[in-house]
Amino acid sequence: MSVVALSEMLGASVRDASGSVCGRLREAAVSPQEHATRVAFLVVRTAEGDRMLPAEAVKSLGATVRATTAASTWHPFLGFDGVLLLKRDLLDQQIIDVHGRKVVRVNDVELYSNPTDSHLTLDVVAVDVGARGAVRRLVKGLVPSFTLRALLEKIPPRVIPWQYVDLIETDPARRVKLKIAYEGLSKMHPADIADIVEDLPPAEQKAVFEALDEEVAAETLEEIDPEVQVSILESLDSDRAADIVEEMDPDAAADLLGDLTEKRSDEILQEMEPDERREVTQLLEFGEHTAAGRMTTEFVAVDDAGTVADAVEALRQFDGSSEAVATIYLTSAGNRLSGAIPLVRIAISPPDMRLQSLSENASTCAPDTPEKEVAELFDKYNLITLAVADEHGRLSGIITADDVISMLRNG
Repeated sequence: MSVVALSEMLGASVRDASGSVCGRLREAAVSPQEHATRVAFLVVRTAEGDRMLPAEAVKSLGATVRATTAASTWHPFLGFDGVLLLKRDLLDQQIIDVHGRKVVRVNDVELYSNPTDSHLTLDVVAVDVGARGAVRRLVKGLVPSFTLRALLEKIPPRVIPWQYVDLIETDPARRVKLKIAYEGLSKMHPADIADIVEDLPPAEQKAVFEALDEEVAAETLEEIDPEVQVSILESLDSDRAADIVEEMDPDAAADLLGDLTEKRSDEILQEMEPDERREVTQLLEFGEHTAAGRMTTEFVAVDDAGTVADAVEALRQFDGSSEAVATIYLTSAGNRLSGAIPLVRIAISPPDMRLQSLSENASTCAPDTPEKEVAELFDKYNLITLAVADEHGRLSGIITADDVISMLRNG
């Protein structure tokens, strides 16, 4: 078993079973649906056009590719859905290094060459993103091979194993046909994905957000610079944008839609589910730089006559952000705020304990409180959440610490 670079393969003469030179190697193709790394066939440029040399018919590979079948049996290559062409789709393309959490450019592709009794198998193992791959391609054919090998040995390798690579496909049709999922990217923290996305050009930012799971996309979008957020949302179809916005915290969604043109904002709102649309529309009515403009309407509130078991059940049914459950709020008749309980007290108390016995005074502010004063309240009382209540004491929403951090970062 040995490692061979794609750039070394390309242009090699190809001989069929008779030993005659039939053409030159143009491409290597992988069919991800059948095998994630295995080369399925080689594309050979012949006098009759491009032909497919099946991988199982490759006997050896080097300066010359030798096949075990006649060239007349090789089918024409007309291009196929679901095929990854290593030269076209990888060389000089930007990829996401999900291990190093950055965007890099591919200079070469490394493959394992494994001879068997009947044929040679080729598997993609890594991409070269360093100077070695660039130099190999730059001086190929200009210096003797032994001189090139000596030069390359002096250059430290910089490769990314294939399992740490996510392709950025800007053509939605090809991305679907290739069935390349952004699985590695989706497993990263949204803040790390945001850092990667901000380094990409607009077309590739769009490609990432069209491929990510809606929940991951929403969390990532909340971590991105507001100007980039707007650009991304403007580039997406309204229904896709709505799917992502629905998964965002309502306050973050309202802030983002408020930065769009009224026409674009309305288009996205129309595609949203009624409940989510209602929540976000209500928040859009408030001033952006006030407590009401920063609050989320997703929080856990329990009747103050209830027990710890009631609070636990409310937590089970809550599908909002984890930051919002740091405090359980108690309400009385008419949704009036009557107290608050830190989550940790709920966790260590018996199910039948009355909530009123655990309650403490809730820190509150009015809906029109300027965001600067909101930040001061968090700092003064070391808050995790802050309740927003109207002049009648009715609980309207809450502000979380991460909302304040985001507010200060973008302020």
